[in-house]
Amino acid sequence: MAGRIRQPIDIKSLETYLNANVPDIKTPLDVKQFGYGQSNPTYLLKSPDGSQYVMRKKPPGKLLSKTAHQVDREYRILHALEHTDVPVPKTYCLCEDDSVVGTAFYVMSFLDGRIFEDPALPDVTPEDRRNMWHSAVTTLAKFHRVDPKSVGLEKFGRQGGFYNRQLKTFATISESQAQARDKDTNEPVGMIPHYDEMVSFFKDARSQPKDRSTFVHGDYKIDNVVFHKTEPRVIGILDWEMSTIGHPLSDLTNLMGPYTTASSERARTAGRANPAFVEGATPGLPSQEECKKWYAETAGWEYPAREFTWGEAFNIYRGSVIMQGIAARFAQRQASSEKAGEYAAQMKPYGELGWELVQDCKRLIEGSGSGEKARL
Repeated sequence: MAGRIRQPIDIKSLETYLNANVPDIKTPLDVKQFGYGQSNPTYLLKSPDGSQYVMRKKPPGKLLSKTAHQVDREYRILHALEHTDVPVPKTYCLCEDDSVVGTAFYVMSFLDGRIFEDPALPDVTPEDRRNMWHSAVTTLAKFHRVDPKSVGLEKFGRQGGFYNRQLKTFATISESQAQARDKDTNEPVGMIPHYDEMVSFFKDARSQPKDRSTFVHGDYKIDNVVFHKTEPRVIGILDWEMSTIGHPLSDLTNLMGPYTTASSERARTAGRANPAFVEGATPGLPSQEECKKWYAETAGWEYPAREFTWGEAFNIYRGSVIMQGIAARFAQRQASSEKAGEYAAQMKPYGELGWELVQDCKRLIEGSGSGEKARL
């Protein structure tokens, strides 16, 4: 939850801006900083009347990537989705004037609900656990069904070729992140294990899934949704900085990440596997196949096993780039999360896991039958 402010802001300047631009938000403000939010510092704003709001801002200092930390994109899609069946917080303002609090920021409503860091959803009944996962899956499918043009965001991203664009973007980002040096030791963060080999596999058009284009969240997972305080349903989705138009499989496999790693020995050794997701280990937790079925019923399409496995492998590769980014921000002391050091240490093990899953995907493709191999 929110606590001490680790990255100070000019609260008086913020209050002056809100008084002039958002009179609904009463001042003076009581300000605290949330412990979560790996890249964009996130603050809780409390008004004298008891109303609560959330401010998300770009981090201070020179940024490693021009494509990350785009709080303006977060604001635009949250604002666009407010009148759809996708649950999102209400937005109040976007300020791109760095002179106010040091970097661009936006303010949204505070969702008074439950956020679970553990996707196994501990301390709820088996029935609620199942219903909460069902709500998380179907909420994602509803989001993927929204036509970008219908909410005025048809230019929010490019149609088609999402995974190839991701590969190009990650190449630039990863190279920059690898060169980041620790402020104390001057040691570089370094490359992700098997990076070039993984990229070569994912670039092969013969193995890629069928192209699709929808809105994508970019980091949809259980700890980025807010559940109702007492009911087993999603009331909001958070952390939209990587949202765009892309391939919906990327969001689905990200949500399914705990299932992907649960049976991996390497993931267990690296501390990246949640034992609760081993089949039958947690009462009420649905199987991965059930989740895929729920998604297909709501979205209106489903993925063949080979495509889904490819998406799982790509998601782990993508995760290794994200871990590398956290390591780079931690090295330069720009990380906003108190757990950044723990995530930074997982970069290399996560890269090894990604390579392991690429090998699994190759074996699945090779064993999928003569017709499939001929097409590949």
